[in-house]
This record gives sequence, C-alpha cells and structure tokens, in this order.
Amino acid sequence: MNEPIDRGDEVIRAQGLAKVYAEGRMHTPVFNGLDLTVSAGETVAIIGASGAGKSTLLHLLGGLDTPTAGEVFVTGHRMSGLTDGQRGLLRNRALGFVYQFHHLLPEFTALENVMMPVLLGGQEVAAAKERAQLLLESVGLGHRLEHKPGELSGGERQRAAVARALVNKPACVLGDEPTGNLDDKTAATVFELMLELNRAHHTSLVLVTHDRSLARKLDRVLELREGRLHELASSEV
Repeated sequence: MNEPIDRGDEVIRAQGLAKVYAEGRMHTPVFNGLDLTVSAGETVAIIGASGAGKSTLLHLLGGLDTPTAGEVFVTGHRMSGLTDGQRGLLRNRALGFVYQFHHLLPEFTALENVMMPVLLGGQEVAAAKERAQLLLESVGLGHRLEHKPGELSGGERQRAAVARALVNKPACVLGDEPTGNLDDKTAATVFELMLELNRAHHTSLVLVTHDRSLARKLDRVLELREGRLHELASSEV
C-alpha cells in the first residue's frame, strides 16, 4: 500500500472528481471537478434531487467505484494508487458502510454478521466476538445476539447494520439513506444512535439523505446540484 499523505486530521479528500457514464455513443456526465474534504469526527450531510449523483459520489468516496477523472484519498492513501486487494483492505479498516437496506446475511445471527468485518481483517474469532458483542450491546441489541435478521424488526436490523459498520473502528462511516426504509419514529431513533456513536468513537460521518430535518442536525449540509457541491447555511436547509 502506498504511504499515506500527511494531511493532519483529514479523513477523506476528493479532488477534481469527474464521473461520466458511457452507453454506446451516449455520454452522461454526473459531475465534473468536484472537491470535498471531510475531517476527523466531522458529520456531513449530502442532499440533492433524485438522480443528482449522491449515491454515485458515496461509492466513489468509498472506493466502490472509480472516477473518470480526479482522485480520492482515504486516510491519506490515494485510492487509484492501490491494487483491488489493497483497496479492499483499506475499506475494511478505514470505512464503514450503512445502506437503506441492511444487507445482513440472512443465514447468520446478528452477532455473526457484526463479527465478519473483524474476521476479514485477520483477527481471531474470540476478539471478533468480544468486539461485536460490545457494539451490539451499545446499540441495544444485547438480547438479540443469536437472532437472525428475519427474526429482527426493521429498526433492529438497521441498528445491527450500524454496529457492523463501526466494529472495525473506522475513520469514517458512509451512509446512503440509512433510515429511508424505516417509519419516522424508528428512523429518528436510528439516526440519533448514529450521531451518539459518532461522538463516542470520534468517527466521521458522511450521510446521503433526502430528509432535511435530519440533515440539519449534522455539522455541514452540502447540496449536490448541477454536478457540484454547494454548502448550505442552516436557514437554507
């Protein structure tokens, strides 16, 4: 893995990002020349119209997709300078992901699902189990360790997904509408839990959301519009 660049408390930096989708002779630009910096412990909301490219941007920041141009740095590592294997290791170590759908594996228990990122990182089973259990207890699922996803409510599944995202103590959690499938009350509970864990673990949070009332609770709100990020004042959100 290439040596990290010393950028102080910078966790993610996107520089001059462009993404163009090509289909035959059709070329559809999503954004061009986009810049973003996320600092340690910072919470950032990304809002915008449907189809503006919010999820695409999140995938680029997380190394799940490659930009047409520009660079993404995660904890100082230039993603384009890494092999596929190195990118996978960096994602597992430095990033956590929470999606609108929980993506828990149905044949495994909540405890086993949360243990997986730790095991993939090469830790022993006992250490993985201990860390996963502590996190599940912290999100109120200590009594649900041996339950499979199909035996959990929607809010419980999403809380387990949040625990899984945090189990490797990532520098940043990337959330793509993580409360979008929940009713308002459960969504608010899961959202507040994410903020509480963000503060407790000093983990950065970049959250794509359509819910402006939730977005207002984060440190910064950025609107993706016409291929660029525009920072909004609280009165504009």
